[in-house]
Amino acid sequence: MALEVFPIKAIRKQDKFDLYNEIKKLVKENGISFKEGDVIVISSKYISNSQGRILNRGSIKPSEKANELSKKFSINRELSEVIIRESDFIFGGVSGFVITSADSIMAPNAGIDKSNSQDGFVLYPHKPYLVAEQIKRKFFLDYNIHVGVIIADSRLMPARVGTIGIAIACSGI
Repeated sequence: MALEVFPIKAIRKQDKFDLYNEIKKLVKENGISFKEGDVIVISSKYISNSQGRILNRGSIKPSEKANELSKKFSINRELSEVIIRESDFIFGGVSGFVITSADSIMAPNAGIDKSNSQDGFVLYPHKPYLVAEQIKRKFFLDYNIHVGVIIADSRLMPARVGTIGIAIACSGI
């Protein structure tokens, strides 16, 4: 059995949107049909965008705790404040990165992405395991097929050039 990968092209959206209906629309527009056992991989940032989890930098007022975190790990104060808000637990860190748990997922800087938003921060999706499960179930109800769903993110590799892909949540795998 060969592995086939079919990318689905999507346009970046600025406001909240219905993720499942958008996926259905994109599948149709890209001429893809799913079969029993296929796996759908969705970017965590796309899910975050659908949930409206983009925070404008101008709306962030750093606390004293954020100022301390900023100095300790050499990161900007606004990012420090968002890390504090989004983290379940802060383990420690190194210059430029705070090692945290966010939504029970260990992630640098609480999974906050500052490279995919011009004016702010893209936060981790809310309840990613639930999102994956809901998409899997809706595909079964609409198409009568079992699919797997993986919500993917990227990570930098310390002391290496490049990034790796990771699954932050999955269902039906």
